[in-house]
Amino acid sequence: MNERMIVGTGTLESEWQAWPGLGQLQQTTMLELVPHSARTVIISPHPDDEVLATGGLLAMLAGDARETCVLAVTDGEASHPGSAQWPGHLLTRQRRGESLAGLELLGLLPGSRTTLGLPDGQVQAHREDVVAWLGDFLRPDDVVISTWELDGHPDHEASAQATAKACARTGARHIQVPVWMWHWASPGDTRVPWRRMVRLCLPTDATDRKKLAIAAHRTQLEPQDSGRAPVLGSVVLARMLRPFEVFILPE
Repeated sequence: MNERMIVGTGTLESEWQAWPGLGQLQQTTMLELVPHSARTVIISPHPDDEVLATGGLLAMLAGDARETCVLAVTDGEASHPGSAQWPGHLLTRQRRGESLAGLELLGLLPGSRTTLGLPDGQVQAHREDVVAWLGDFLRPDDVVISTWELDGHPDHEASAQATAKACARTGARHIQVPVWMWHWASPGDTRVPWRRMVRLCLPTDATDRKKLAIAAHRTQLEPQDSGRAPVLGSVVLARMLRPFEVFILPE
C-alpha cells in the first residue's frame, strides 16, 4: 500500500519552517552539484516540475552560460479532468508553451527543451521508453536531475526509476529532487533520506526568475472550470518558493 498520498492540504510550509532539521541540511553550491565540465539534464515528468523543483538552479546555470537540457516526459494533458475549457489536446499545446515561456524567463536558450510526449499519468507503462531515450542521449559526465523515486506521484517515481537505470548504464551522475514529498511527509519523517539531502541557497535574482517562471504556468495556477481547485494552490506554492532548493545526492 502506498502511504505517500497526495491528498488534502498536506504539510504546511509553516510546519517545515518551524522544524530545525530543515535549516540543518548541509549547504551546497552550484559547482558542487554540477562541475564546470558537466552538462545538466533535467528530467521533468510534467511541464512545470522543472521549474518547481530546480527553477533556481536553472536560473543560476543559465546565468553562468552552462549547457543545460530539459526533458519533458509528458505534456501534462491530464491535469484538468472533466474540463470543458481545457480538454487534453488543448492542454498539450498550452502546457508546452507555458514550459517554454518559463524556461525563457529563467534564461535558458531556445532549443534547450525536448519532449517525449508520453501519456500523462502512465509513465510507468512506458518506463523502458524513457530508459532507451536517455541511453542514447546521456553522456558519462552528465549530471542528471530527476524527481525523487519515492515522491508519491506515480509519474515522478517512474521517471526517477527510468533515470536511475539509464544513469547506471551510462555512468552519468543521478541527483534527485523532492516535489510532492513536502506535501505528504512530515518534519523528521523516517521515510525520507534526510542525510543524503543538501540545500542550495538561491541568489535573489534566481528566486525572482523562478517566481516569474512559475507564473508562466497559468493553467496550473487558476481554478478549474470543473470546480476543482488550482493544481498549484497557495499552500503548494509556499513550499516551492523558498529561497533555497533541496537535492538528494546519490548513495
